[in-house]
Amino acid sequence: MDATAYAARHVHNPSADPAQPYGQAERDVLSLSEFEVAQREISTWPGYRATPLIDLPGLAAQLGLGGIHYKDEDKRFGLHSFKALGGAYAVLRMLQAHLTDGHGLPDVSSAELLRGAHRELVCNVTVTSATDGNHGRSVAWGAFMFGCRCVIYLHGHVSEAREAEIAGYGAEIVRVEGNYDDSVRQCGEDANRLGRVLVADTTSGGGDTRIPRLVMQGYTVMVQEFMDQMGERPISHVFVPGGVGGIAAAVEAHLWEVLGSARPRIVIVEPAKADCIYRSIEAGALVPVRGDIETVMACLAAGEVSPIAWPILKAASDDVITLGEDAAPETMRLLARGLGGDRAIVSGESGCAAIAGLVAACNDPELASALGLSEASNVVAIGSEGATDAAIYERIVGEAAATVAARA
Repeated sequence: MDATAYAARHVHNPSADPAQPYGQAERDVLSLSEFEVAQREISTWPGYRATPLIDLPGLAAQLGLGGIHYKDEDKRFGLHSFKALGGAYAVLRMLQAHLTDGHGLPDVSSAELLRGAHRELVCNVTVTSATDGNHGRSVAWGAFMFGCRCVIYLHGHVSEAREAEIAGYGAEIVRVEGNYDDSVRQCGEDANRLGRVLVADTTSGGGDTRIPRLVMQGYTVMVQEFMDQMGERPISHVFVPGGVGGIAAAVEAHLWEVLGSARPRIVIVEPAKADCIYRSIEAGALVPVRGDIETVMACLAAGEVSPIAWPILKAASDDVITLGEDAAPETMRLLARGLGGDRAIVSGESGCAAIAGLVAACNDPELASALGLSEASNVVAIGSEGATDAAIYERIVGEAAATVAARA
């Protein structure tokens, strides 16, 4: 088969109950009212447009599915990742709060800050975050757009190309020995000591719980986009990458509040080397991954689930599957060449995780049955990133991202 079978581990979440209503505890984390604020602000940013939802009928036919619809976040604001929606939005909201609480200026909009209003009042604010690449790029971009300072922490496995992209927005870079979780802790400690605003996508390193909620709330703009793009077509499943769980929680929360018990089945995909969501769902409680968590799926190399995302993940994640290291490179090449006339897609090492998980599931009859996948299934797969490191992409795929994109 052209769609290579990948080995996968699977855990079903017994706590997931579609009949459970979306309550106030969940709305305190993510809500439709806060989504409307995020959509209103983000839709005014330069270059905003809904990213494509690409139908893949060739792949769907080979996998025996009714339809596959790939949400292509490579096209997001030129940052090549869905995370452009989160970190930059949290930067905006923190600066708005600074202007309101510290200077008595309510209702300052994105548009005002983008044209340089109040620059003298925000230029001394320093935002900071740790990152595997994409979140930090979003925070740095937001700081650049809205006029404040930025310090980004990178662990030793983040590539020099990703560092250069972040530094290109004027951010100061701090390298930390160890893995992603080590950089999160160091960043949090330094933020507390130096009076910086910690714009984190997780609370595992401490910091204000409002900010990870704002990051995730930004992601819900993407969820509404694909719901609108699907129109009247039903969605049976959504496959979404793992990481610390922010994007999965955003997908789950928005679909849960909008659709209630009619929401689709949510399947989270993560690397076996960094399977913190899998372990936590299996145990019914937060379980960190200790030791080496480095993986080819670099932006999913997280050892701890975000505590602020966990209540939603525990209640609404239907299934989690983990994949070995061969899955991402094979899937990147599969998407690049297209299958059965499908459009060529530039998908990065982490961006292809949802499709890789779907391929693994459909090539394992027992797993496909356990997930309820059949020829009646209509699946949305979140393609969370494109070629965020051009050299790594070309080395894996054998072609430059621009060459692949030219065939699309």
